[in-house]
Amino acid sequence: MSDYSLAELLITAAAQAWTNDGEVMATGIGVLPRLGASLAKATTNPALMLTDGECLYTDPPTPPGRVADRAQAEGWAPYDRTFSTLWGGRRHAMVGPVQIDRFGQANINLIGPKAAPKVAMLGVRGFPGNSIHHPNSFFFPAHNSRAFVAGEVDYVCMAGYNPARYLDGRKPAGLDLRIIVTNLAVLDFQGPFHAIRVRSLHPGVGFDEVQDNTGFGLVRPDHIPTTAAPTAEQLALIAALDPQGARKTAFKGDPPGDRRQA
Repeated sequence: MSDYSLAELLITAAAQAWTNDGEVMATGIGVLPRLGASLAKATTNPALMLTDGECLYTDPPTPPGRVADRAQAEGWAPYDRTFSTLWGGRRHAMVGPVQIDRFGQANINLIGPKAAPKVAMLGVRGFPGNSIHHPNSFFFPAHNSRAFVAGEVDYVCMAGYNPARYLDGRKPAGLDLRIIVTNLAVLDFQGPFHAIRVRSLHPGVGFDEVQDNTGFGLVRPDHIPTTAAPTAEQLALIAALDPQGARKTAFKGDPPGDRRQA
């Protein structure tokens, strides 16, 4: 069996998000989701469209922290084209909010009450529109009850499967939440009424550990598989896609040698 890090396990798990998407624009926010999108393009979905994070569609994928060589560009991706793709539903993003609730509502704006927040962050950015126009998945490097909160998130930046917040009582036509990749498990929204379900558990992790670190009840299937380990081919591709080793510092401070720690 090939040796691998937690970071590499999460990259291969994240890549699953785009496997069956066909020709859509993939946006992975952060090093590991970005590498997951690149791995998907290099293996299961060659039709996937990637950008360099600046203004170009690229093939091959551009490593994290670099801008594409224009000679390798597949096309120009200015704001107009990017937003036309977004509004048309031809994008699938994997985002990294600070909070998520049982409905899939996400928060990147503030922690604490709106009138007197403990922490002010990014604002809502493009989350409201993104969440109702194209598919979204999520990435959490630290799965705990501060991120997976009881009740609602402190500030709802992103629509979720909460009928109480639907405009005119109708679910947004483009609302499509896919998977959640964390350092403990892969989750999805395939429970009853889109309840969050445990899809797979990472090696050495039990359901109770995931539930204990979640502020709301999770759907527990009768059988929960172990998250698939990266193959030797996938590990070689990840190394080629990340020549500077950005993935190796994705979990700073964790002890080496433990597959649940990068």
